[in-house]
Amino acid sequence: MPYMSGAEAMVKLLVQEGVDVIFGIPGVQTVDAVDAIYRNGHIRWISPRHEQTAAYMALGYAMTTGKIGVAMVLPGPGALNITAAIGTAYATSAPVLVISGQVESLNIGFHRGVLHELDEQLDIFRPITKYAARAVRAEDIPDLVAQALKQLKTQRPRPAFVEVPYDLWAKEAEMAFPGTERYPPIPPDGTEIERAVAILTRARRPLILAGRGAVKAEVGGEIRALAERLHAPVIMTPEAQGLVPVNHPFYGGNFFLWRNPIFARADAVLVIGSRLRASGNSRLELRPTARVIQVDCDSGELGRNHRIDLGISADAKLTLKAILESLGSRSASLWKEDQIARVRISLRRKLEDIAPLQVRIIDSIHGAIGDEGIIVPDITNIGYYCDLAYPVNRPCSYVDSAYFGTLGFAFPTALGAKVAHPGRPVVAVCGDGGFAYASAELATAVQEKINTIAIIFRDDAYGTVTNIQRRQFGARFIGNRLHNPDYVRFARAFGAAGMRAKTPRELGKALSQALAADQPVLIDVPVPPLEEPWAVLG
Repeated sequence: MPYMSGAEAMVKLLVQEGVDVIFGIPGVQTVDAVDAIYRNGHIRWISPRHEQTAAYMALGYAMTTGKIGVAMVLPGPGALNITAAIGTAYATSAPVLVISGQVESLNIGFHRGVLHELDEQLDIFRPITKYAARAVRAEDIPDLVAQALKQLKTQRPRPAFVEVPYDLWAKEAEMAFPGTERYPPIPPDGTEIERAVAILTRARRPLILAGRGAVKAEVGGEIRALAERLHAPVIMTPEAQGLVPVNHPFYGGNFFLWRNPIFARADAVLVIGSRLRASGNSRLELRPTARVIQVDCDSGELGRNHRIDLGISADAKLTLKAILESLGSRSASLWKEDQIARVRISLRRKLEDIAPLQVRIIDSIHGAIGDEGIIVPDITNIGYYCDLAYPVNRPCSYVDSAYFGTLGFAFPTALGAKVAHPGRPVVAVCGDGGFAYASAELATAVQEKINTIAIIFRDDAYGTVTNIQRRQFGARFIGNRLHNPDYVRFARAFGAAGMRAKTPRELGKALSQALAADQPVLIDVPVPPLEEPWAVLG
């Protein structure tokens, strides 16, 4: 067994796992670990201006690669600062590893008031992680990190949290490293496959609904093959967009799930990696007689939000392959490609009628960055419309915060995505409220040459709050107005490029210029007050 420090053991495991970047802010309880990273030389270190950003950057890295994103923070205030980002990683089932320092071992649990002391820090993270543990001895570190990595790679990935008292980083001991393990996926039960095939082959209007879990399982090819075999339209939640390209004949359109007429006509629904819940507090409205098959590696999700006829808790790729093998060429589907195309066209036209400016803006963004681009919409009105209308043709190219709805997450998350994909365009779609949460990270972007493009749609207000106060509270406005800087000059003060676009056409031109610039870019877009899509769609 090799003899080394706790920090060296941790770095050895991370390098072995293929970790090539860590986001974090060094401090008293982590400096030994950061020095071990420096001495190893195989991991890039990026220091943002806030711990929350470190976790968001790890999130963006993880969600656009499928690899593990790593953030390192101090205990107490540092750890508390990342909780919103880790909650977002939990909601999006993202493999994010947090490594936290901790006070000295001899001070844990004695309430002495030492620097950054936070009693029962692990209890704070247990509800928003899949695995949370503390090292008691230096030789515990390899096993705890290995356990965390295992949890991030098996079944449903969700964040993991490991904390290390800072005296253990430099302490040397004989380290036992777990051998490289293979974690075989869980196969489906043969009887369940037979039942699923029976339901699908008898259906006259089968439908496939894919969620974020289908992206994690990398089943885009299987879903397309199944759609073509069954003649079944495919509808994806915002988190799953890109699994089936928008020009595929069986792409069933996006739109608000409960507004897509395909749902009302479907008599059998195959759900893959989705919680079966529409946006916000709305429920999916399926035909009462529709047969529902739900496939999810997390058995706790089966039937949670909607009644189901068959639940399959197994690996989605193995399950879909088994269904395809058993299905043969049988299908009783009445769906025709031209019918599905008419639904797509109808939904698009309806959106153009009720939100022409938003649609033109979205078309300008996609027209500039194309299918190679990665887009991260924030909790803002244009972001809501992106969920409905942005054409995504590649998996992991559309990153949102799922049900957590984390205001301010887009810009820092986009920075992490750009670190992972330096050769691809990455755009954060922000409101002026959300961008301010992490605006100081322009400094990080310039310093680290992270050439992300941030678009700020500025209405000088928390737009959604303003609309709610106007509609429901007699225009009694409070806390909704925002004072903004001149964002063009603001960006330039950091050394980034600052631009302003007043129309969708100008936005397209500005984006083209931004893509050619060898620096981070901030584009300020003044917009009138906009209604949320659910307010105009019902």
